Amino acid sequence: MDVIITTGGIPAPGEPLIECTQGQPKAMLEIGGKPMLQWVLDAFIDSPHVKHIVLVGLTDLQGLTCSKSVSLVPDQHDMLANIRAGLVKSLEVNPYEKHVLMAASDIPAITAPMVNWVVENTARHDADLIYNVVRRETMEARFPSANRTYIRLRDGDFCGGDLGTVRADLALIDRSIWQILISQRKNPVRQALTVGLDTLLGVITRTSTLEQTVRRACRSLQIQGVAVECPFAEMAMDIDKPHQLEIMRADFDQG
Repeated sequence: MDVIITTGGIPAPGEPLIECTQGQPKAMLEIGGKPMLQWVLDAFIDSPHVKHIVLVGLTDLQGLTCSKSVSLVPDQHDMLANIRAGLVKSLEVNPYEKHVLMAASDIPAITAPMVNWVVENTARHDADLIYNVVRRETMEARFPSANRTYIRLRDGDFCGGDLGTVRADLALIDRSIWQILISQRKNPVRQALTVGLDTLLGVITRTSTLEQTVRRACRSLQIQGVAVECPFAEMAMDIDKPHQLEIMRADFDQG
């Protein structure tokens, strides 16, 4: 299976990590003696399931090392466009690949066994999108001060992971609603409103389960999707703010 890693670009003025990055790509922030992206790369390099890596947002490796086949795709300056460009490149390299892993560059605590878990779970589902979610209890037990955003449902509170699987040709289809969803990816209520009033009401009143919410959302988007509860908080520990960067640096320093 291929993996597409979106590298996040350079934070703009006013964004939380601007002072930390000092004009450099977010993916190159140092954690535990390595660029953040190198830790993510290492997890995929060490997984026997991953054949090819597509890095979206870099024009050169900037000192990163990768022992597997890698393609570089320039930043398209838009998250949806970056995903599409990554999928196009992946299909060029492996045109018969059915599913592709999608990962962000700011989850440096992931490991090869976690990648293997995602790939093995993908094989159990025939879906366009397989989205991993982490229960609040799992997240807060591992990273109690991460301050993640949770969607509150009848069967629990969940946050989204940044490692999932998408059907290789799915994002090549033009659907404007995807652009809206990506722009609202940090706001679960606005996401729910985008995909339907019944979904929004289910979230607000906590009458919907995770499975029901996903089913309604996918019906509105006309895709087949599955949300899988993930046991690894590391998949949802992305670094968007300075305090999250400090959490991860302290975590790596502790070994």
